[in-house]
Amino acid sequence: MTREADRSGLASFLAGADSLQRDLLALWDGRLDQLGRIAEHALVPAGKLLRPLLVLESARCVGGSADGLAELALATEYLHVATLIHDDIIDEDDMRRGRPSVQAAFGVPAAIVAGDGLLLETFATLTGSRPTGVSDAAIVAATSVMASAGVGLCRGQLLESEFVGDLDCTVEQYLTVARLKTGALFEAACRMGAILGTDRQDWIDALGEYGVKLGTAFQIRDDLLSFDDTPALIGKPQESDLQNRRPTLPILLAYERAGDDERKQLEQVFRGEVPADECFAVVRTIVETTGGRDAAVQVAAQLIADATGSLTRLPAGESTDTLAEIAGYASRRAF
Repeated sequence: MTREADRSGLASFLAGADSLQRDLLALWDGRLDQLGRIAEHALVPAGKLLRPLLVLESARCVGGSADGLAELALATEYLHVATLIHDDIIDEDDMRRGRPSVQAAFGVPAAIVAGDGLLLETFATLTGSRPTGVSDAAIVAATSVMASAGVGLCRGQLLESEFVGDLDCTVEQYLTVARLKTGALFEAACRMGAILGTDRQDWIDALGEYGVKLGTAFQIRDDLLSFDDTPALIGKPQESDLQNRRPTLPILLAYERAGDDERKQLEQVFRGEVPADECFAVVRTIVETTGGRDAAVQVAAQLIADATGSLTRLPAGESTDTLAEIAGYASRRAF
């Protein structure tokens, strides 16, 4: 594949978000009931729509058609956004995607109900849509995949809460949380697209493995963005994880590598003994000087390499090349 074709495939993939944005707006614009208005605030304007895009590209990758699958693909966004609404309540974050979070704009009770509503909308959409050429069995299988991902997300959220303030959390424990909280829905998106396009289990499994590794790497990249002066890309304050005493991978790797004085500083931050307005600068310096940031980059890079390796079990073609480039792009920057 030439470099020009490489860029063309990625550009075409990202451009697909424009069409999905229009579909999303058509589905949600002008809903007059309170639940619809709150859900629309959470959904529109949308984020990167990476998960729905992966559904469509995965369907193409196994020889299926993406025509008529947009509504089903958007169900992954409903589940994703529902979890973001609930995350913001738990973390008491007032900003999401660069504007007031749902709980900040409408209050916590309304945000809880809106998040629940979007969870149910996920499955109403999956079971209510019947694209041409998609069997009932495929719809049932896709719905099962999404339900399993939702359960995984909940498990990951609870597991993450066990490690709050715990700098002795291991890298493997962190990666388990990242796989459940982020990787599971990436995996579900890819599996769902494959299921809608083929009945070959080996191809479905290969795309699932690609998705979970890409999603876990994507979470690490989000962790790194907090230290990169790019709050606009994560859409919430850089200090959010730190304020909630959540040990992300760069911090854990920095703690492993730190000397006694640096470890003591990190411990003081996570015990709440450092003034809030000083915490971020202290941790950022330690993450950089110990090599924690660079080590986290390497973990993400290995996951990306593994994700790309999973694609070798799929038929060669433009969509497979595009998925490989998506992985490469994710390793260089964030979507």
